Amino acid sequence: MPNLINEIVTGIVESAMKELLKKSHGRTSTKRKKRQTRSATSGRFVTKTTARTAKPAKKQVSRRRTAASRSRQRNH
Repeated sequence: MPNLINEIVTGIVESAMKELLKKSHGRTSTKRKKRQTRSATSGRFVTKTTARTAKPAKKQVSRRRTAASRSRQRNH
């Protein structure tokens, strides 16, 4: 009896492990690479230096709360 239970448990564990290993193929989403620019004089790859102008901070806009959200706060 104990070895029957042990056999059932090991069978379940093995099938679960097989299922997990089967599904994972080590696939990750591809990372997008930025295009490198070559130097006009030497022909080697050079890191791009683009100076971005700092945008002014956006003003915060107060959003009107719906009646449902107000009643939810009151009840809670």
